[in-house]
Formats: sequence, structure tokens, C-alpha cells
Amino acid sequence: MSTTSISKTPLLEVRDLTVTYAGGARAVRGVNLRVEAGRKLGIAGESGCGKSTLALALLRLLPAGTKVTGEILLNGEDVLAMKWGRVRAVRWAGASIVFQGAMHSLNAVHRIGDQIAEPILLHSKATPAAARKRAGELLEQVGLPAARTDAYPHELSGGQRQRVMIAMALACDPGLIIADEPTTALDVMIQAQILRLIEQLVSEQDLGLIMISHDLAVLSDTCDRLAVMYAGRVVEEGPASEVYESAHHPYSRALSGAFPRIGDPSSRFAPQGLPGDPPDPSALPAGCTFHPRCTLALESCATQDQELRDAGRGRRAACVLVGPEGAAAPVLPGAEEARSTS
Repeated sequence: MSTTSISKTPLLEVRDLTVTYAGGARAVRGVNLRVEAGRKLGIAGESGCGKSTLALALLRLLPAGTKVTGEILLNGEDVLAMKWGRVRAVRWAGASIVFQGAMHSLNAVHRIGDQIAEPILLHSKATPAAARKRAGELLEQVGLPAARTDAYPHELSGGQRQRVMIAMALACDPGLIIADEPTTALDVMIQAQILRLIEQLVSEQDLGLIMISHDLAVLSDTCDRLAVMYAGRVVEEGPASEVYESAHHPYSRALSGAFPRIGDPSSRFAPQGLPGDPPDPSALPAGCTFHPRCTLALESCATQDQELRDAGRGRRAACVLVGPEGAAAPVLPGAEEARSTS
């Protein structure tokens, strides 16, 4: 591990972050996260659980009228307290985002070389020729020929366009990359290539990475730690592989069980998905927000909210069933019976 990774000041530290949209929707509620240089944090959850809102909040990209409280410390400096000039300087150069759906982010009428060069010109004193040369170098870094700088987005495949987005994110040498569902629209072979590319870049350049996805399997294979969000809160956090394989929170267990495991026939015969959807952020239920969908809910869950508590071995979970020494992941009713007949 590098000395940067173990420094006292993390690359990013989020403290008690709350995001409330105009109209009262509480999309993020009291989130605390930490990312060191050279480390990879995965954030998982269904659509509507606050993952993308959290990502946008980190660089103050939320719409006007949104109320954001707490602290977002990037290299020890609070993003929320920055003046707008400083925020613009931090974007791209301090932290950058790779959005899902590259075709929606790239300008269809501009060549990709010009689009990669644009942030370089804005954030450095490079000449247009130097910025263009740097764009070619970045394309080669992500596995594309430098000659593709003259291509338009529609002339590239989906995987190639996603590589262009990664090249743009690296253009100004940021310390932190935020990847919001970067492989959702790609087939599994291209997805694997993009994920390996991201891992390689993080390792070689000692970057910090936040990767957002609904797929725990992808995050467990890519990230060091994993935070599972539900209704705007982190309900479980710990080493990625452990959270995926033996989740403590019932929601994490259901999310993990929704994806069949290769070589495990029981996962095909006993799917453990959940009915319904996450609650409306503007009308959250009382008590534990997961209790209306939880098959293990106790009577107290309807009235008592749950905070993250120690679950042992560097893990935390917000569930009344988790004790101070940690606990085995609760098996959802019916799963064992289904396995016994497979």
C-alpha cells in the first residue's frame, strides 16, 4: 500500500451528508463515506435509493433549489464551502465523473478529440495543439488509437464511447474518479474490459474511485469496500467481497440474491428478489424505512429507526438483527426450502 493510501487525511471524506430536493424529497440522509487514494469504494442499491444524487452532490452538480448540508472534504477542503470559482477549478482537476450512457454525455456534432481537449484547455495553459496531442495520448491510455481523435461519437461502438468518457475523466489528472453506472448499457464482454481498464488505471495512477451500480457482483469483483444504500441512507458497509457473500442487512442479502451465481444451481431455483420498490423520498415510512418490504421485520421496526452499528471485522449494518459481534446474514424465508428441493 502506498504512503498516500495510509495518510491521515483521506482523499475524500463525506460527513453527515443530507440532500433535499425542492419539494421536500429527502434523497440522501446522513451519509458518511471515506475514500483513500488508490482505493475503490462501491455504492450499490436499487434505482431511487440516492446513489446518483450522492455522486452529483460531491461536485455540487445538483439543480438550483436543492438543499445540501453536511461536509464533503476533498483533500481536506470542504466542497460545500467553496466559492464557485474554486468549485469550477476542482471539477475535472480534483475530481471527475464518468456518467452512464456515453452517447448522452458526448456532443454528437464535435469530434471526440476536441471534446477531450476542452477541459485541458479550460484547466491548464496548454496550447490547442498540445491539448490535442494530450487527447491522443489519453485515447491510447484507454486502449484506443490516437487517430480516433478525428472520429465523431456515432462512429464508435458503445464500449469505445465509454473509453472516451474515461479518457475525458482523466484529462486533467484528477485524484478522484466517480463512475456512475459506467457499464450499464454494455454487453458482458465489453463490461469486463471496461472494469479491468478502470481497475488498472486506479492502481497505476493511485487514484481514488467511487463506483456506483445496482450490481453487487460487479462491485464485489472491482472494489475494496462496498456501501449499500436504501432510501437515501447507507444500510450496510464493509469489505466488498464479504458484504456480497454474507450480507448482514436483509436488504443487502436480497440485493445480492437477485443475481444468480455461476456454478450455483440453487441460486437459479431460489431467486431472492424483493417485491415492490424503494419508498418515495418525499413520503418515507416511519421507523426503519426498509420494514414495509422486509420479511424479517420485528414489531419495533415500524417505529424505531436504525443507525449503522458495528457488525465486526470492519463492517457496519443498520439492522436490529445485527449484534455487536456481527451476525450471519439472515436467510430470507423460503430460500432454504427452495434450495433443499433443487
